[in-house]
Amino acid sequence: MRASRLVSILLLLQIRGRVTAREIADTLEVSVRTIYRDMESLSAAGVPLYADPGHRGGYELLDGFRTRLTGLTTGEAESLFLTGLPTAAADLGLGSVLTAAHLKLMAALPAELRDRAGRIAECFHLDAPSWYGAADPTPHLAEVADSVWNRRRLRIRYLRWAEPSETTRVVDPYGVVLKAGAWYLVAAHAESAEGGGPHGDGGREAIRTYRVSRILDVEVRSGSFERPAGFALAAHWQDYLDRFDRRRLRASATVRMSPIAMDRLTHLTEPAVVHAARASATGPDADGWVEVVVPIESVEQAITTLLPFGGEVEALEPAELRAGMRAAVAALARVYGDGG
Repeated sequence: MRASRLVSILLLLQIRGRVTAREIADTLEVSVRTIYRDMESLSAAGVPLYADPGHRGGYELLDGFRTRLTGLTTGEAESLFLTGLPTAAADLGLGSVLTAAHLKLMAALPAELRDRAGRIAECFHLDAPSWYGAADPTPHLAEVADSVWNRRRLRIRYLRWAEPSETTRVVDPYGVVLKAGAWYLVAAHAESAEGGGPHGDGGREAIRTYRVSRILDVEVRSGSFERPAGFALAAHWQDYLDRFDRRRLRASATVRMSPIAMDRLTHLTEPAVVHAARASATGPDADGWVEVVVPIESVEQAITTLLPFGGEVEALEPAELRAGMRAAVAALARVYGDGG
């Protein structure tokens, strides 16, 4: 384990440049004291590294030093291609780069590992869009991604859902995210960045999410920008999703559900509703039905959510929801009744 960790430290320094002991410890999930001991061992073994003390200090390899510890184990060779996303790479304008890297890596592998890695690639395929959905057209994705890589400011013309529908903004692109077949740009308003750091005076609210398919035009601006030191794209995205659900699902409804409805939950509604229904279920009664409390956006949305369950659910509260369900069922009866 220690030998593997020392190799990981070398590769981390080679990739990132200057890194603090705390950053290395957090990445490798060990204590800072352990990293100090590992650094002493690397230095004693002749690895040319030096440390700068102080708040902005850290460890760094001497210029020009490159480790030759690039061999792959069988497990690494097999798992490497599981991370390959050729379609996404092509969308980002990296298709040819990925192909070249793939060929170089395959040529460097021994014949046995090359065959095994090839079999893994043949047996794994990622299809990102959800069922009954198609990937968004994203003609500006490659240009947006290039600005993310090179940290170049963008002027985008964007089609919003709200009025005025078309707007123009200057943004600092922090990253791109692929979610269920749709690409999103995470970016900070450049006006805020210029007025008070990358987050501006508005804190995290200065960082917005844009659906790339709704970007109408892109112009790369002169100059570059710096992302905030503590910004982590994955963590920001998860926080964004959590806040989105909290803003969207502000009301709740009390519903009776049959055993059949409970079984169909995962197929007919979203995870937040499924989780809430299972967590709040009380009963069952003599007929096997349970009472649940689920989050809803609005009465209209709740009616749309509950109707596919047919007679396997009964809306109890709020009264507006129960009345809405009754009206919807009456309208269906008029269409499909004997005289319809």
